[in-house]
Amino acid sequence: MDTITLWHLTGWEFAALAFAALLVGFSKTAVSGANTVSLAIFAAFLPARASTGVLLPILIAGDVLAVLTYRRHAHWPTLWRLFPAVGVGVAVGTLFLVWADDAVVRTSIGVILLFMAGVTVWRRRRADADEQPDEETASRAGRVKARSYGVLGGFTTMVANAGGPVMSMYLLSAGFRKLGFLGTSAFFFLIVNVSKLPFSAGLGLIDGHSLLLDAALVVFVVPGALLGRWAVNRINQRLFERLVIAATVVGGLQLLLA
Repeated sequence: MDTITLWHLTGWEFAALAFAALLVGFSKTAVSGANTVSLAIFAAFLPARASTGVLLPILIAGDVLAVLTYRRHAHWPTLWRLFPAVGVGVAVGTLFLVWADDAVVRTSIGVILLFMAGVTVWRRRRADADEQPDEETASRAGRVKARSYGVLGGFTTMVANAGGPVMSMYLLSAGFRKLGFLGTSAFFFLIVNVSKLPFSAGLGLIDGHSLLLDAALVVFVVPGALLGRWAVNRINQRLFERLVIAATVVGGLQLLLA
C-alpha cells in the first residue's frame, strides 16, 4: 500500500491526524456525519486511497464506544431493512475501487452527499406542508427509500468511509430522535465497518504500516467519544438535526474542493 508510515510523519501532521481521530469519537457519540471532516484531514496528509484503510480501524473503535454508550436505543427493524441493500452497495463500491482513481472517488462521494442533504431538506419541508399519505403508500415509499439509501450508504462507506452522512440523512428523514438515531447508527456502522475489513485488506488498503499508525491514533478516539457523550445531552433536537445536515454539506464540499 502506498502510504506514509508513522515514522515519516512530522509532528504537525501527526497532530492533525490525532485531532481527526478525536473528531471520529465525537461524531460517533454526538453529531453523526461530522467524521467527514476527519476523512478530509486523513486524505490531506496521506494518499487518498490509502487513507481509507488507515481510517477504518479508527472508525471501528469509535463504533464500539458508541454501541457501549447507546446500545439500548437501537431500532433493529430499521437495521434489518437496510442491511441487504447495504451489502449490494458495498459490493458495487468494491468494484468501483478497482478502477477509480482518487479524484473520481472524491468527486463522486461529494456529489452524493450534497444531493442527499438537499433531498432530505426538501422532503422534510414537503412533509410539513403536505397531508400525510395513506398507510400503504407510506409503507411502499419507506421500502424504496430504505433500499435507495442502503445502496448509497454501502457504496459510500466502502469507497471513502463516507457512509455516515448518507445514513444520517436516512435516519433524519425517517423521523428518528437523538438517542434512537445514535443507537441505530452505532450498531449499523459497527456491523458494516467490521464487514468491510476483508475487502479493504484484499484491496491492499490495510497492512502492517497502516495498523501501526492506527495503534498510535486510536487512543485519541476515547476523549472525543467522552466529549460527544457530554455534549449530546446539551443539544436540543432541532439543533441536532441542523448540525447533522450542516456536517453533511461541509463534508461534501470538502470532498469536491479537495
